[in-house]
Amino acid sequence: MMEVILRQDIDDLGKAGSIVKVKDGYGRNFLLPRGLAYQATAGNKRRVEAEARQRGEMLSREKDDAEAFAARLAAADLTFQAQAGEGDKLFGSITSADIAAKLAELGHVVDKRIIDLPEPLKMVGVYKVPIRLHAEVRPEVRVWVVKA
Repeated sequence: MMEVILRQDIDDLGKAGSIVKVKDGYGRNFLLPRGLAYQATAGNKRRVEAEARQRGEMLSREKDDAEAFAARLAAADLTFQAQAGEGDKLFGSITSADIAAKLAELGHVVDKRIIDLPEPLKMVGVYKVPIRLHAEVRPEVRVWVVKA
């Protein structure tokens, strides 16, 4: 049996960065040549620990940045004037691209793909639209749709 450090998540074996024991042939003939794992030497263990520490610090910074941006986004109220017919149904709709453009006008540049709008807004009203900034940070922006 040999010990290897996984470079990627491998089903039925483990997550990236974990140290696992595998049969010699599997490690030597499959994992190592394909670059899926390192041999578990003292130097490689230190390198993987350093990479994990750097990855943790980077994820922490990304989350802090996302939380700061989320605080600014939560304060933003967007108002759209649209023509509406009977029953307050809009002629047309408000899409995630429209919301991203209105946020850009306010100085908050957001990609339309991270705006979590399952379907376009087609009625007059007030909506809370979540935005996926980070896996753990999802601020909601209030969108007002009013008759023109």
